[in-house]
Amino acid sequence: MDDECIGEAMTEKKPAYMRHEDWVERQLREARERGAFDNLEGMGKPLRTDLATPFSAQQWARDWIEREGGDLAALLPPLLVLRKERAALHQTLPAFRTEKELRETVADFNHRLLDEYRRPMDGPLIAVGVIDADEIVAAWRLVRPRPEPEAPPEAPATTSSLMSRLRGIGRRGRIRPRG
Repeated sequence: MDDECIGEAMTEKKPAYMRHEDWVERQLREARERGAFDNLEGMGKPLRTDLATPFSAQQWARDWIEREGGDLAALLPPLLVLRKERAALHQTLPAFRTEKELRETVADFNHRLLDEYRRPMDGPLIAVGVIDADEIVAAWRLVRPRPEPEAPPEAPATTSSLMSRLRGIGRRGRIRPRG
């Protein structure tokens, strides 16, 4: 929709003799004739809402967050979010590259969990346990992919191979052909 068309239509005052409904209908008709509604996003697509269900603010919020590409976890109680995060951590153990990285993640989780328990409760208490770093590191060691063995370093030249190279050099510094 063109912003100038909207601005023109919105600044026009309703004549005193005209009913409000008639004036709105006229504005819509004129905008349609100008093509202000052509090529709108979602044109020709069905509405997503089910008209048979009653309106609820919670459903509207969920739909808006989903439509805008947000995370629905923002609507959950913080302890439930932490509980889901704890379960997901066990599922993603192979993704951690180092033990240090895993221990830092566990320490951060435990810190956030204890901070949440220190706050006044808003809603029901959801039990979420702290993670024992040593236990999860042991589990990580069992499930992590084995590192590829490193290639053995090349052995330094031995004295015998060095001597055989030097034998090829004659007294005057020229290389003698072998054989």
